[in-house]
Formats: sequence, C-alpha cells, structure tokens
Amino acid sequence: MDIVALLSDPATWLALLTLIALEVVLGVDNLIFIAILSNKLPAHQQQRARRIGLALALVMRIGLLLLIGWLVTLTQPLFDLGLIGAVNETTGEPTFETAFSGRDLILLAGGLFLLWKATKEIHHSMEPADPSGELLDKTPGVAAAATATFGAVIAQIIAIDLVFSIDSILTAVGMTDDVPIMVAAVVITVGIMMVAADPLARFIEKNPTLVMLALAFLVMIGAVLIADGFGVHVPKGYVYGAMGFSLGVELLNMVQRKRRARIAAQA
Repeated sequence: MDIVALLSDPATWLALLTLIALEVVLGVDNLIFIAILSNKLPAHQQQRARRIGLALALVMRIGLLLLIGWLVTLTQPLFDLGLIGAVNETTGEPTFETAFSGRDLILLAGGLFLLWKATKEIHHSMEPADPSGELLDKTPGVAAAATATFGAVIAQIIAIDLVFSIDSILTAVGMTDDVPIMVAAVVITVGIMMVAADPLARFIEKNPTLVMLALAFLVMIGAVLIADGFGVHVPKGYVYGAMGFSLGVELLNMVQRKRRARIAAQA
C-alpha cells in the first residue's frame, strides 16, 4: 500500500490514534523512572538527562521496528523447565509458563532491576538527614545513591528503556501490520513525553511525598514485569487503575495539607 492510499484510509488514522493513546499509557512507567533518576543529578544536568533518555527511547523503538522480523522471534521459546513448575491439581497444567522466550527473560531482568532500584531509592529516601541536607547514615550504598553521576543515570535509563521499548513495540505489533503507522505513533508519543517530562519531574521534586508514591509504583510495575515473564499476565487496566486511585488519594492529601498550612498561617 502506497503512502497516499495509507493516509486516505480512515482505518489508518484510527489505528494511529489508538496506538498513540496506548503508547502514552505504556510510556508513563518509563517517564516516572526517568524523572526520579534525573532529579538525583545537579539541577543543570537534569533536563539534559531527560532529553537524552527520551531520545534514546525513541532510537530504540524505531530500531526495533526496523528489526521487526527479529523482534517477533523473541516470543519463541528458548528453553522449557518442564515439570519444575507447580501443577494445578484440577487441570494438571503448570500454574505458570515453564517455557521461556527472549522476551520473557528481558521482562524478568527488567522487573528485577526495577525492584532493586526502587527498593534502594526507598531506603535512601528514608535515611535521616541533618539540616544541611547531608545524610547522617554514611553507608556505602547510601553514599553511592546520594552522589549519582550523569553517566550512571544515563546507563540505568538505557537499561530500562530497552525493557519498556520491547514491551511497547510488541504491543504495537499486535495492533497493526503497518510499520509507518507504528513509527509515526512512536515519534509522536516520545514527543508528548518530552513535553511532559520537565513538568512531571518538577512536580515530583516539589512534592516529596509523591516520590515515595512513584517509587511504590515502580515496585508494583517491577512485580508485574516479573509475573509477565513467568506467563502470568496482569491486565494493564488493573495496574493503571491502582496507580490512578493512589495518585488521586495523594492529591487530596496534598490539598488538605496546603489548606491546613494556610489556616495555621492565618491564625
């Protein structure tokens, strides 16, 4: 199908809009992770780190689309653990998939990385600090977390970009066969993420309680990725519904705290 015929087909625009909406939703996880990591850098490096991180996400997604034939092979089983998995007593079938593909292994690695990183950041954020802002606990792990370098942050962003990019592109492949539509959806989505990245990072930085909530989201997303790697597919609607509900409750708490502070100041 040539470009003119493709653009004149209403189904093309419907598929494009659907893909953009889906990619934006799937990109929220990636954006939160980039925002939290970039906020650990000096102020003059934060925006640059976010731009590089999202640019790399765009390059990875387009590169994977151009290698679509290879990408699909990632869903083919590489090995099977056979009877090692627990068996359902009623059906006699394994309670989770015992055959693992390349995609499964990538999701497992990405989920474990998210669990490790989010747990480490939660531990770091709960450490006491003196009035100057320096951590009182000088353990090696905390010291490393407090002095994140630009290169280390970019390396972590690249690692998680790869996981989210593969999951995102495989989802897009399931919705349309037209690579130009998928490329357009990816470019537009990353453009939207670039516009939203700085406001989101500033909002998280100005509201410290949201940092803990965002880290809790990453723990949940890491667990979902691990479950997906084992063949236990958790509907995305449940995940984002839980995130939306938690965010709504926290926003109400923020409004309540601001009102109480205003009333106390007027008293």
